[in-house]
Amino acid sequence: MEKKGVLRDTKVPSLERERERREREREREREERGERERERERKRERGERERERERERERERERERERERERERERGEREREREERERERERERERERRERERERERERERERERERGEKRKREREEREREREREREREREERERERERERERERERERERGSTGLSQCHDIGR
Repeated sequence: MEKKGVLRDTKVPSLERERERREREREREREERGERERERERKRERGERERERERERERERERERERERERERERGEREREREERERERERERERERRERERERERERERERERERGEKRKREREEREREREREREREREERERERERERERERERERERGSTGLSQCHDIGR
């Protein structure tokens, strides 16, 4: 009888221990499940954060590409402006060159006009001198003619002087 009781006593704690062991086992499993769940959650969050960081990096890369496109547009704009200024300077140089050319042409024309004027003046002076020489020749010719006339007159005087009587007779008649 005593022995049975002891057995019963020893059996009860054994069942109790078994129950406690199973309870601990279930607790451990719950904790492990909880830990695994938390680990999955942490992984999911890490994955989410990583994906968010990746999206942020992608957005940053996109912003960088946009900035690069903007810089490229600005470079293109500056290049076009530089080319336009260069073309404008070229047109300005061309205008100045044409203006200088026209000025040289006007200068050459003035020079030709001056030369023509001088030539006309020389020709006029030459004609004037020629007319003067002509008048001088005519004057000399008239002078010689008068001299010849006087000579003839003196000749006639001499002739009349040598025939003085007949001349008187002629006058009387």
